[in-house]
Amino acid sequence: MPMKNRLRDKIDNDEAALGAWLALPDTHSAELMSRLGFDWATIDMQHGLVDYQRATAMLQAMTASDTTPIVRVPWNEPGIIGKMLDAGAHGIIIPMVNSRAEAEAAASACRYPPRGKRSFGPFRAGLLYGGNYLEEANEQAYCIPMIETRQALDNLDDILSVPGLDGVYVGPSDLSVSLGLRPAADQEDESFTDAIDRILDGCRRHGLFAGVAGTVKEAPKRIRQGFRFVEVARDSGSMAKAALKDLRTVRASMDDS
Repeated sequence: MPMKNRLRDKIDNDEAALGAWLALPDTHSAELMSRLGFDWATIDMQHGLVDYQRATAMLQAMTASDTTPIVRVPWNEPGIIGKMLDAGAHGIIIPMVNSRAEAEAAASACRYPPRGKRSFGPFRAGLLYGGNYLEEANEQAYCIPMIETRQALDNLDDILSVPGLDGVYVGPSDLSVSLGLRPAADQEDESFTDAIDRILDGCRRHGLFAGVAGTVKEAPKRIRQGFRFVEVARDSGSMAKAALKDLRTVRASMDDS
């Protein structure tokens, strides 16, 4: 079947694409989350518990769903970027991109020649998407560097002007730490709010979408601000919140009896 990144129509129409974060190395939870109606789901190989073998199995578990599979790789390294695209990811989130040179390296790793230096060998992706994968991957696969440090803010326009990028993904916790704040999904400090405004403005000027990590609490605010690739829930956090709610409900009923 042709490779079709369903997110492109939604984001190109200026609609918010709501996503899930998968940090647990489990195919069943990946399959379950991908069937709940999220627009995208990201397998986290950086801070989650997921290695290459498990990430590939999780991509396989998500195949039958309409959720677009994304992978956050451990680092800006072409080997793992290429392997996860070869495994069938429709987009790559690259952490800690702090300069134009690092953004160029990320874009190059995501694109086949002449637009980049990705090596051709789409082991699973070719099986899924057929003989036109070479051409379709360059147009359909997302390259999404993360903006999450003071250095990246200092180099923001240089980063955002790199050809081959589709959007950026803001890591609020790392951005907070880099600005001298406690890690958090949101901050009232002016340095943080100014950084968010700068990133959104830069993405608009350079024709890129803005994405952001967070929770159900921050998501509506981020959408109003103009983010269009917005995390809503993560597997581990959602499981813990639901279990804790059930536990408290039953304990409260015991106290009332």
